[in-house]
Amino acid sequence: QRKNPFSSDDRLAAKPAHTHRGDPTYGRPPEGSRTEQRGKDAHLHVGREVEELCLVIRRTGEVGEDGHVSVTFGQLFETYVTISNKVVGILLRARKHGLVHFEGEMLWQGKDDDVVITLL
Repeated sequence: QRKNPFSSDDRLAAKPAHTHRGDPTYGRPPEGSRTEQRGKDAHLHVGREVEELCLVIRRTGEVGEDGHVSVTFGQLFETYVTISNKVVGILLRARKHGLVHFEGEMLWQGKDDDVVITLL
């Protein structure tokens, strides 16, 4: 569309033809675009789901000797799956942000039901 003489889309003309890996805009949607807004909205939604997961852990878990609340994956899965079917993905995001800790890379229902998840 950038080379099309009949295209009246000014956004395409204003955007550089190619971005390179070192460019700060590389891999990012144009500022002010609907794509950028959808990304921000999705980020907020996932953040709310992480907060909800932490609240569920706090409500269903038990306080250990170290003062941290812990719950097994099986118990958390049974409780949280009624709220959202994305339990494992939200747990991984919470761990990425340093909010929870558990052993292993991935948790599987049934196999990892006894894995302890600790709220940090």
